[in-house]
Amino acid sequence: MGIYLWMILFLLHNANRVEGLKFTKNPANLTVTQGNMARLGCAVEGLIEPEIMWMKDGEKLYSMDQMYITIDTHHWETYHSVKSVQQQDAGKYWCEVEHHGTVISSEPAWITVEGVPHFTLEPQDIATFPGAPFNLTCEAIGPPDPVQVLWWLGGVQEGDFRPSPSVLMVEGVNDSIKFYCEAKNARGISVSRTGTVYIKVPPDSPTNIHLDQMSDNVTLMWSPGFTGYSDLSTCTIQMSKNSGTKMKLPELQVTVPPFQHTFGGLSSHSNYSFRIRCGNEVGSSPFSPWVDFQTPEAVPSAAPKNLTFQLTEQQLSLNWAALNDEELNGRLLAYKVQWNIGGESQEPLLFKENFAHLSGGARFFNATFQVSACTVVGCGPLSMPVLIMPISAVQAQSARGHMWVGLLFGLLVATILGLLLIVLVHRRSKESQFGSAFKSSGMESVVSFTAARSFNRQGLEFPEHTLDSLGINDDLKTKLQDVLIPERLLTLGHMLGKGEFGSVREAFLKMEDSSVQKVAVKVLKTDINSSSDIEQCLKEAAYMKDFHHPNVIQLIGVSLHRRPQQRLPIPMVILPFMKHGDLHTFLLMSRLGDEPFTLSLQTLVQFMLDVARGMEYLGSKNIIHRDLAARNCMLNENMTVCVADFGLSKKIYTGDYYRQGSVSKLPVKWIALESLADNVYTTQSDVWAFGVTMWEIMARGQTPYPGVENSEVYEYLIKGERLKQPPDCPDDIYEIMHSCWSPVPKCRPSFQQLVAQLEGLCTELSPAATKEQLLYVNLEDDDDRELDSGLGATANTPGTYEPQWGVPWQCTDMEDIEKDWLVVSSGAALAIGGDYRYIIGPCGSTDRESRQSEDGRSEDIRDDEDVIINV
Repeated sequence: MGIYLWMILFLLHNANRVEGLKFTKNPANLTVTQGNMARLGCAVEGLIEPEIMWMKDGEKLYSMDQMYITIDTHHWETYHSVKSVQQQDAGKYWCEVEHHGTVISSEPAWITVEGVPHFTLEPQDIATFPGAPFNLTCEAIGPPDPVQVLWWLGGVQEGDFRPSPSVLMVEGVNDSIKFYCEAKNARGISVSRTGTVYIKVPPDSPTNIHLDQMSDNVTLMWSPGFTGYSDLSTCTIQMSKNSGTKMKLPELQVTVPPFQHTFGGLSSHSNYSFRIRCGNEVGSSPFSPWVDFQTPEAVPSAAPKNLTFQLTEQQLSLNWAALNDEELNGRLLAYKVQWNIGGESQEPLLFKENFAHLSGGARFFNATFQVSACTVVGCGPLSMPVLIMPISAVQAQSARGHMWVGLLFGLLVATILGLLLIVLVHRRSKESQFGSAFKSSGMESVVSFTAARSFNRQGLEFPEHTLDSLGINDDLKTKLQDVLIPERLLTLGHMLGKGEFGSVREAFLKMEDSSVQKVAVKVLKTDINSSSDIEQCLKEAAYMKDFHHPNVIQLIGVSLHRRPQQRLPIPMVILPFMKHGDLHTFLLMSRLGDEPFTLSLQTLVQFMLDVARGMEYLGSKNIIHRDLAARNCMLNENMTVCVADFGLSKKIYTGDYYRQGSVSKLPVKWIALESLADNVYTTQSDVWAFGVTMWEIMARGQTPYPGVENSEVYEYLIKGERLKQPPDCPDDIYEIMHSCWSPVPKCRPSFQQLVAQLEGLCTELSPAATKEQLLYVNLEDDDDRELDSGLGATANTPGTYEPQWGVPWQCTDMEDIEKDWLVVSSGAALAIGGDYRYIIGPCGSTDRESRQSEDGRSEDIRDDEDVIINV
C-alpha cells in the first residue's frame, strides 16, 4: 500500500512540474524577400537550464552558434537566424523542449520566401519517333504569384507567356532539338534546365561480351551499347561451332534485361563463336564482332572400338580404333588397358598410342582385356571385353561357326527355288510382241493387254515462236535477227527479285560453242494481250541492241517464253549477270546489313560519275531513260555501275511507285515537276532524276523525302521544297545535286557538265591529292558544329553552308516568264505567276517536245529530237 501511495505522489509531483512548464513566446510568421535575413524567437518558462530544440518541417535543426538569453531564473529565450534566405529555407518552424520524457512544443510559424519563381517540375529529356506528336510540361511557383511560363523550342519562342503549370503540345520533329522554359512573376524571371528531344534510332552493337563457365553450363554476358533512346526489348544470339569447318547453329532470341543467357548441352573441348545484336522498337543493331570460346575438357564419351589381338609364344599384340575428337572431349592423355586372369584384376597398363605389345604371350592365355581412353579429367567407358585364346582355338571355333552358317544358307536357297518352281508351273501366260495376254480369271478366259510402248495421238509439241510467227514488220525483223534467242537455249534458275510487273531470275545460256554463260533474265508478267505489245517490247530491244558503253548494261538478247493454252508468248530480256546486284540494295547492305561495311566518299563519288557517264552516253543516242534511280543501276564484279532498266524492264520494283488517278504507276519521288504535271519527259527530266540518285548514294540507300507521302510529293515540290542535305554530305556535292532540281528545265546542268564536275571531285579525292578526313560532331553545341568533309567548304565561314546562287536555281539568259518560276525563299512561298508546266524545253516552249498521247504511247514529233522509250 505504501509503495502505491509513493508512486501516486511522484506522478503528481512531476505533473505539477510539467504543468508549470510553458512557452511564453512563440515564433511569428515571416514573409522574406529572397537573399534577406530572417529571425525566429522562442521563450520557455519553468526550467533552470532548458534544452530548446528548433524544428523545421518535422526535422531537427542543428546549429553550432545557438545562444540562450536569461530572462529570469526559470525563464529562457533563444533565436534561430538565417542570414540569406533562399527558397529551400521556406517552411514550418517551431520549438520543442523535452522534460522527463515529455515533449512540449511551441506554436508553429511559417517562413515564406518571396523571389523569382522556382521550378517544381522542370522539363525532362524525352525520346520520340520522327514526326510523332508529344507534350512537354513545366511548372513553377512563387511567391509572389501569379507565375507565368514561356516556352523555347530549338532556340525559337513558342507562343507567349501562359499560366503555370504549362503543357506545350508539339506536333513532331524530325531531328534532335533542345528546349527549356522561363518562369516569370513580379520579382523576375527564372530559367529551367535545358532538355533535349531525342529521335529514336536503332541501337548500337553490344559490347563487353564475355563467357563464364559454371559446371556443365556456359553463361554468355554482354553490355548493351547505345540504346538509341529507346528500351532494348530482345537480343539475337548467333552461335557457330568450329569443328574443322565453321558450322552455324540456329539463332537464339532472348528477352532483355538481364543481358545474359545460359547455354547447356555444349560439346566439351570444342571451339564456339558467338555474336550478338539487340533491338528496340525502331530496329536492330548491327551484330557485334565474333567472340571465340573453347569449352573445357571432359571425360571421353565413348569406348574404343574394334579391340583385336594377335597371340604368339613371344608376345601379345593389341590393337583398337582411336577415338575421334567429338568422342574424346579433350586432349588424349593415354589409353588405359585393364585386364584380369582367373577372375583376378591385374594392374592396369597405360599406352600413348592405340596399340600395345606385351612380351611373354603364353602368360595371357584365357585373360580378358578391355581398354578405355583418358583425358586430364578422367577415363571414359571400357570397351567390350576380349578373351585371349591361341590362334588354333580361334580358327576351330570360327570353322564350326562357318559350317552352321553354310547349312542354314543352303536350306534357305532350296526353299526359295521350290516356291519359284510352283509359281512357274501354275502360270500359263503367253508373251506377245507387244505385251502379255490371256491370264485366267475364274471360269472364263479374260483377255488383258499391257502395252510395251505408248503413242501420243495429240500431235507434236507447239513449234518454237519465231519473228515470222509474230506478224511484226520486216524492218524490225531485220534489226532483231541476231537478238532473238531460242528459249530452248535458256535454263532458268532461282529468282533474284520480284515485283508487280515481273521477276528477275538467274539463268544459264548455252552458247554456239556449247559453252554456258551465266545471265540474268527479266521475265515480264502475263499482261501481253496483243501482237502490238510484243512489237513494242521488241522495238525497245532494237534500241538497246547497239548500246556499247562500260556504264550502260549490254543487252544480250530477247527470248519468247511459250505459255500453255496461249497464242502469244511472254517476252524475256536477257542481260549480263551482275555480281553485286543493284546499287540501291548494295547501299542499304553497307548500312543495315548483317555485316555493315564502310564506303569511302571517293567510292560514292565514283558511283555518281559512272551513272553520269552512262546517262551522257544514252543522251548521245537520243534515249530518255524516264526511270533513273539507284534501284535501276547495277554493280558488276569490278564495282563499276551500269545504268539499266531503260524502259524494257517495265519497272518491276513496286515500292517506289504511286498511282495518281488512272495514270499508270510512276516513281514520283524521282520524277521532275514538269513530268509529274503533264507526263512529258526530256533529257532535263532525266537530270532531275540523276540528282535524286546522287542523294540516294550519299544517304546510303535511304528513301528520298523521308516522311513525305507519295501523294504529297507534288505539293511539296511546288512550294519550293527540295531534298535536304544528307548527313556527312559535303557542300559542293549537295550543290551539284541541288542544281539538278531547278523548276526551270533549261537551268539544270547537262550530263556532259555533270560528268566534268564529278571528274573534278574524283581528282580532288584521289589518294595522291588528299586523304578523306574524319567527321567530328560537337554534340554539346549544335550551333558550333563543324563538318570537315575533306572536299573544302564553299562558304566563307567554316562549318556553314551557303549556296553559290543568290536566288535558288538562278541561271543567265532567262526570260521574264521563266524568272517568275523561281522560288522567293526555299520552303516559304508558293511560285509567283505563270504556269511552270509549260516551261519544259531548253527554249521554254513545248511544241518541240515529245508528248505522251492519250493511249499512253509516245509519239516522236521530230526525228532529230530525243527518243522516249515507252514504259
